[in-house]
Amino acid sequence: NVRRNSLADFVQINRNGKIAMKLDEGDVLVDVAVCTGHDDVLLASAGGRCIRFPVEDVRVFKGRDSTGVRGIRLEEGERVISMAILSHVEASPEERAAYLKLASAVRKSQSAEEEEGAVPVPEEDAEEAAGSAELSQQRYAELSATEQFILTVSEKGFGKRSSAYEYRISGRGGKGIIAMIVNERNGPLVASFPIAEHEQIMLVTDGGQLIRCPVDDIRIAGRNTQGVRIFKTGESEKVVSVEKLGEDGNGEGGEETVPEEQA
Repeated sequence: NVRRNSLADFVQINRNGKIAMKLDEGDVLVDVAVCTGHDDVLLASAGGRCIRFPVEDVRVFKGRDSTGVRGIRLEEGERVISMAILSHVEASPEERAAYLKLASAVRKSQSAEEEEGAVPVPEEDAEEAAGSAELSQQRYAELSATEQFILTVSEKGFGKRSSAYEYRISGRGGKGIIAMIVNERNGPLVASFPIAEHEQIMLVTDGGQLIRCPVDDIRIAGRNTQGVRIFKTGESEKVVSVEKLGEDGNGEGGEETVPEEQA
């Protein structure tokens, strides 16, 4: 569930804190973020699903003692692992599909490398891909200037960057779309949030190991892919935390690594 309140509701907070949201039995609070009516909400689940919907789809609640409204419909045993706030960009499905195709071609020509993973286009995206349109240079430049990238990381240390334009906007409360292909090889999702290429990230495992990694070393790949190995974890070890560090990678210690290419 998600809920939206005015910041004024949290101006005065005493030492005992305030209730931010009423929780059902077994629920936990995943995240709290500041947003505007011009943003979108991105929710991701451990099972590799996600949903993106406008902030305006969630009404402003007057009190803080309700459970909110449904953000994403989860399968039995599933759980939400992250919430992120994205900038809302007005673009038709055809424009997004055309932009992604052109941007991929530009990256290929610049790097002389092929995109990761020959993965079939999911049925949920087939209609948009088939209806892609031509883009003018001006429109391409506009979309490029407002493009964001989503970093997605799994328990076994696999990750990828994907354009936020791949995360189509829909109404809240649905089952969502694929955020990352999750299987025995890469494990459940542990993080999904917007990232800039000049930033660095830090990954920490439940075994106490950590690494720093420049974001621009992580390949840009399609939403419906498995990612590349960022952190080689031990057999019984898993990534439990992923944080961005900023442009200079503030922090000391830890091993700096370069992601391995997918075999």
